[in-house]
Amino acid sequence: MNAGGTFGGSVPPSGATGEMPPRTPRPPVDPPSPDPRDELPVSDPLPFERPDAPQRELGPTGRPMPDLPEPRPLTTHGHARVISMCNQKGGVGKTTTAINLGASLAEYGRKVLLVDFDPQGSLSVGLGLNPHEMELTVYNLLMEKDVELSEVVVPTGVEGMDLLPSNIDLSAAEVQLVHEVAREQTLQRVLAPALAEYDVVLIDCQPSLGLLTVNALTASDGVIVPLECEYFALRGVALLKTTIDKVRERLNPKLEIDGVLGTMYDGRTLHSREVMERLVQAWGDRVFHTVIRRTVKFSDSTVAGEPITSYASSSTGADAYRQLAKEVLARWPDA
Repeated sequence: MNAGGTFGGSVPPSGATGEMPPRTPRPPVDPPSPDPRDELPVSDPLPFERPDAPQRELGPTGRPMPDLPEPRPLTTHGHARVISMCNQKGGVGKTTTAINLGASLAEYGRKVLLVDFDPQGSLSVGLGLNPHEMELTVYNLLMEKDVELSEVVVPTGVEGMDLLPSNIDLSAAEVQLVHEVAREQTLQRVLAPALAEYDVVLIDCQPSLGLLTVNALTASDGVIVPLECEYFALRGVALLKTTIDKVRERLNPKLEIDGVLGTMYDGRTLHSREVMERLVQAWGDRVFHTVIRRTVKFSDSTVAGEPITSYASSSTGADAYRQLAKEVLARWPDA
């Protein structure tokens, strides 16, 4: 305390007022970038990208399944299209396909004639006939001039589907026809009366590329190639295509491949899927979208002597052959 009764302290310098010094101004801060959504009125919805349209389901062939039209009804019959079930490898489903495709076509109102052109007579057995008890077969029609087509054709248990049966006698025809003039056209000549009566003629060929198979190809408008989804079955298709090309070039210019059918397919195995992929790569759109999967119902229906479409009408095998019939008719002109 100083003399005079006041507290001591430092004396402010001259000119000082005792006020606080002015604050140093801060540098200006840029405002935050505006959100584009803030510029939209509250009533407008926020923009978003619509999801793409759903993709079509891919089938077993790796391609989108088509929408197959329902076959149109027929008021008249005739102008039959002749189709050969052909593959030189045995056990690939030729006979099974001939029986069940024929029955499915009959369900859609087509009048069908099945021709058993295999000396084993498997097509006849598969429809409940005993080949050894038949008096007249396709062999008699080929080799005996006085035998008419109507005498040999027999009805089946399927309405609208008839059968030209066969047995082991047909194996002799291949030897006897060798010395005939125009031997490759023999089947074509004897089937001529059927063209005006039926809509479809399906020929079940033997598992070879001999004279009987050449006869069938010469008489046909198209070929369906059943192919088991196995590696060994895939190897032989190139040789079959060469034979078909030769017949088209030399004997039957109208012959064409209607399609390749994958049979005995098991989508659970990588091998089946790889074979199907290779098949599509090699044959493209000629491969049918329909695939026939393995099922014990085919064996059971064969023992019963009837098509799977009647033996197990609601089974997946029956549905597959009905779909194949629709796909086949969609490929045929004026079907």
